[in-house]
Amino acid sequence: MITLSVNGKTHQLDVEDDAPLLWVLRDELGLTGTKFGCGIAQCGACTVHMNGKAQRTCILPAKAAQGAEIVTIEALSPDGRHPVQLAWLEEDVPQCGYCQSGQIMSAAAFLKAHPKPTDADIDAGLTNLCRCGTYPRIKRAVHRAAELAGKVKA
Repeated sequence: MITLSVNGKTHQLDVEDDAPLLWVLRDELGLTGTKFGCGIAQCGACTVHMNGKAQRTCILPAKAAQGAEIVTIEALSPDGRHPVQLAWLEEDVPQCGYCQSGQIMSAAAFLKAHPKPTDADIDAGLTNLCRCGTYPRIKRAVHRAAELAGKVKA
């Protein structure tokens, strides 16, 4: 039995200690916005926030997440108006869309640490993969999200 705090709610779950957090989120909690991509923590489709930082969940044992505050794409913004989500729409980032929840979660965590990123910061800091190659739009959206977040704080 493990206890996880996900999207502000505490869950007691009867799962194996080594069950990947990704599958606990999807199969046990029904939070299917977090996607399976590669299974080796390389692509980032499985990214959520743990204690405010981007975390790939496909190889992270659920037991290792006990005590952490986990936020999935479903709870990033109650109304879908997080600056990153708005920028993603403005810049028409998604093509197939499969990796986008992980991209958005990574970008949101990244912008907390880099509120005014350069292109080089984005290239170095955001390593999620996109099969459709929407990287130029992702970069524009990250810059736009930084602008939008700055307006919200002012």
